[in-house]
Amino acid sequence: MIYGVFIINDSGKPRLMKFYEQTPVDKQQHIVRETYQTISRRSDRNCNFVENVGFWAKDTKLVYKKYATLFFIFAVDASESELGIIDLIQVFVEALDTYFESVSELEVIFHPDKVHYVLDEIIMGGLVLETDKSLLIDTISKQTAEAADPSLKSELADAFKTLRR
Repeated sequence: MIYGVFIINDSGKPRLMKFYEQTPVDKQQHIVRETYQTISRRSDRNCNFVENVGFWAKDTKLVYKKYATLFFIFAVDASESELGIIDLIQVFVEALDTYFESVSELEVIFHPDKVHYVLDEIIMGGLVLETDKSLLIDTISKQTAEAADPSLKSELADAFKTLRR
């Protein structure tokens, strides 16, 4: 199970926090701070996962990957494959890259709703839903096209009026 997904810049500012378990806000802030401190201290030569992290549950691992100035961090339980999660991070970043044409920290800051939408297409409730990059990108493209199509909005409005009658 995935406990949380974080995007943190290299200065330690969280740009996205998504917890899949009920966690009080003060504990969320503590977890994100400790997560960043743990990962930022590691050398680039170290592997991209950390086991037995003290501030999480007993069998929690942090799996991360750094792209430019952003750390993409997944907190997972012991049953998850580290390489599978690294691949999932790659799919997530490539989907964001396709959605924004070039993912950057500014895109994550100014379009958190879109980042959450992409993440929700991949993970729901801590479980992985989709890992096929082409299917994911197709779904996101359709959603983007539907949002931009004014005729679809009028069709939806007509459908709601019909349902009200």
